[in-house]
Amino acid sequence: MHRSSDLPYADPDADWSLPGWLYTDAEYFELECARVILPSWQIVCHESDLAEPGAWRTLSYLGEQLVAVRGTDGVIRGFHNVCRHRAMRLVEGASGCARKLVCPYHAWVYELDGRLSGVPMKRDYPALRLEENGLASVAVEIWRGFVFVRLEDDGGPSVATMMAPYDAEVAPYRFEEMRRLSDVRERERRVNWKNVGDNYSDNLHIPVAHDGLTRLFGKSYAIEAAGWVDRMSGELVDRPSSDWWERFYQTHLPRVDHLPEANQRRWLYYKLWPNMAFDIYADQIDFMQWLPLTPTTSLLREMSFALPDARREMRLVRYANWRINRTVNAEDTWLIERVQEGMASSSYTAGPIGASEVCLRSFAAKIRERIPEARQHRAPPPGWSRRVRGV
Repeated sequence: MHRSSDLPYADPDADWSLPGWLYTDAEYFELECARVILPSWQIVCHESDLAEPGAWRTLSYLGEQLVAVRGTDGVIRGFHNVCRHRAMRLVEGASGCARKLVCPYHAWVYELDGRLSGVPMKRDYPALRLEENGLASVAVEIWRGFVFVRLEDDGGPSVATMMAPYDAEVAPYRFEEMRRLSDVRERERRVNWKNVGDNYSDNLHIPVAHDGLTRLFGKSYAIEAAGWVDRMSGELVDRPSSDWWERFYQTHLPRVDHLPEANQRRWLYYKLWPNMAFDIYADQIDFMQWLPLTPTTSLLREMSFALPDARREMRLVRYANWRINRTVNAEDTWLIERVQEGMASSSYTAGPIGASEVCLRSFAAKIRERIPEARQHRAPPPGWSRRVRGV
């Protein structure tokens, strides 16, 4: 099954996929990062990861490192992890907790709300105004317990607005009460970031390349595109799988009393514009984010969360879930690395896209709206992006 909501504009190239050069071209990559990734929301962590004042978590992308920190007033704020004196990194690593943020280079001191409060030899800086040299802030949004940051505001929708079409469906899972099951996993992939997302929303490859998911879902796999979010779903079938871990999951998945009956054996997937996704199961949720590194490499960032549940069968089922998805991820990696190689072939321009491929159509339309040159099936002559920028 597939369904697409009406886009606010008609895409004249709707029947064509994005062309191959968009997955390899350095000029295009730079422009795309500026127009697509820079103003997009990116997930950092869950609120529970910043449980106490001074707790912080970092996120790096597009050459920037950001830190989300909970203040003494309980508010979570986002800052560039850069001292205003000599650009030294203030905190090191993925997470920590501090009463104040103290620069390890010259000991400039920042409060948890970003204010500059201490400078050794302050009188030695005639131009210094403490109130004008606090940490550079970034926008923060909390959506159902998850912390998002954004480097630039171009007027795009909030996370809550993007997820609004499915808010009622998500609500029973009680995201706000969840806690981390595992630390962040990061894996570099030799693919353009769009290839990761394209594959995630591609329904046609499921029966071809994912035997396990086909055994679990049968023909129930469905997709739809609703504005800024793609929704995928599958219903666990009753027929026992021939695979041991899949059969174990089917057989031992315990009832989750706070979920509606229809959700007990449903797997849900939501892909948010442009590069994030939640995998939602009755037993847990997984988060995945694919951050661009270069035109042909990206960083996958993953973490898992769940409601506290001490039942032995729940612990075992969560492990079975991980075993199942480890196989799916390996299959997807094999696929997208070869697609990436094909995108670089001189023989490939743009492929026809099916009417049922509603998620790929929706994503491609948004890319073309932001970068009209993406409509060209072949790369423009070198230097085209400077002309677009007016340089």
